[in-house]
Amino acid sequence: MILAAGRGERMRPLTDTRPKPLLEVAGKPLIHYHLEALARAGFRQVVINHAYLGWMIERALGDGSHWGLRIRYSPEPPGALETGGGIFNALPLLGQAPFLVINGDVWTDYDLSRARVSGGMSAHLLLVANPEYHPAGDFALQDGLVCEGAGMRLTFSGIGVYRKALFQGRSPGAFPLAPLLRKAMARSKVSGERLVGHWVDVGTPARLSELDRMLGPRK
Repeated sequence: MILAAGRGERMRPLTDTRPKPLLEVAGKPLIHYHLEALARAGFRQVVINHAYLGWMIERALGDGSHWGLRIRYSPEPPGALETGGGIFNALPLLGQAPFLVINGDVWTDYDLSRARVSGGMSAHLLLVANPEYHPAGDFALQDGLVCEGAGMRLTFSGIGVYRKALFQGRSPGAFPLAPLLRKAMARSKVSGERLVGHWVDVGTPARLSELDRMLGPRK
């Protein structure tokens, strides 16, 4: 699943006329990099949620056949449903097996085929070194488990693998994902690893320009 429902307030005015996942980096929309990476990793079915200017995303990507994928869309109401609510809303499209979720506004060269959640775990998160704009990090990683404990903290990359059980007991509506993860962490049900490779949170026009320079002109 690619999360693409955000308004992209920090990206304004670039997002006044197009959704953030369609902003171009090195000659193509950011979301194309995800679709290419998913196809390389062996995925064949992709769910994309959307809200703000969602029709533009559907028009731009179609059914996914261009990438050898089958794309299905999970529309959300104006204002979107936050990360947890957005994933919950899409659960009927995601099947029964564990599923990968990636934020639509990050870029990485990580091999997505490596992301796995082991038996007994509710989630598996990919973590990165804390960027300068988020020095406190999000979670600690101890002996392969993500937790709130002491020690070196890392930043959640926006890439994770989840089981449906993580959302058990929730009701439809807008809600964040972090409280569900923290509840599972308290039961030692969230594993994690350091992301191997490059990763960029494309959250501002400056970081978008930086990524564009890094990748260079290409189609």
